[in-house]
Amino acid sequence: MTARQVIDLCLSHKGAYLDYPFGPESTIVKVGKTAEKPGRIFAQVFVLKGKDTVTLNCERMTGEFYRQLYPGVVVRGYHCPPVQQPYFNTFPLDGKVPDDMIAEMIEHSYQTVVGKLPKYIQKTLM
Repeated sequence: MTARQVIDLCLSHKGAYLDYPFGPESTIVKVGKTAEKPGRIFAQVFVLKGKDTVTLNCERMTGEFYRQLYPGVVVRGYHCPPVQQPYFNTFPLDGKVPDDMIAEMIEHSYQTVVGKLPKYIQKTLM
């Protein structure tokens, strides 16, 4: 899956939108924006060491599952503070993780983030 395909798949989720809070070199996909509050990040696409890379939110146990499934490829959140790293997975978009698994991880990230939003926002995304 290419970076563009990852972004497009993320944007296909209800309420998802692009943001660039870290500059144009890092594409951020958020969900849950309201007039009063910005949305929450569920995907980050950027270049790391010359490779398109993605970071996705995850539940702690699910994140560990993916890291064990793809050791050395899927790693704890690359740019996250150590306390947050177990709740994010980072991996290159170089074909080592199959497209269907990337789609599954994107869906998990979206659902994880939506589940942490206030109930009144969650209702608008169902």
